[in-house]
Amino acid sequence: MIVKAVIFDLDGTLIDTEKIYRQVWPQAMASLGYVYTEAQYLEMRSLGRPFAPAKFREWFGEDFDYDGARKVRKGLFDAYVAEHGIQCKKGVRELLSHLHDKGIITAIATATDYDRAREYLKMVGIDTCFDKVISATSVDEGKPSPKVYLYACEQLGFAPDECIACEDAPNGIISAYKAGLNVIMIPDQSPCTEDLKPMLYKLVDSLDQVIDVI
Repeated sequence: MIVKAVIFDLDGTLIDTEKIYRQVWPQAMASLGYVYTEAQYLEMRSLGRPFAPAKFREWFGEDFDYDGARKVRKGLFDAYVAEHGIQCKKGVRELLSHLHDKGIITAIATATDYDRAREYLKMVGIDTCFDKVISATSVDEGKPSPKVYLYACEQLGFAPDECIACEDAPNGIISAYKAGLNVIMIPDQSPCTEDLKPMLYKLVDSLDQVIDVI
């Protein structure tokens, strides 16, 4: 396979933020009088609109204020980051340097809104390393719909099968697989499950191992 571009998920793949969400989402929900379980958090990773609000309403009732809860979560997240900062995942800089040397295009396809994504990238010092940063807010359906990856490939000018997607979570893997990309999973908060394995081009432990795949 000749790789023209590598498209990365952001949270849990490039930056070590999923562990923060794992902490602050239950705190936000508790402050609003709800119990948010570990299983629910794991199911929500990388889940975009309209699927995320719908899932919360399924769990907590049709009148659940998703935007209000998300605002509380953002406040807790920002407070954590202000105190502790954000770190890159293992192997990020090595892989990005390798891709740059090989002339391979790099992009991001994330559920995080564009301005926040750019802010996080700048915080960890890799904001100049990507040719495109694409937020799922640019399409009408986020992950696990394939639309964000199809849009990313369109913006880059490559066919999906010329691109690799690096993902850590099931919803992102499903999105990239349905779009026709070659999916590499780098598990973060939970291991790869048997149902995901047929969707994967490769399974690796950290991003620096993607160098050998390419």
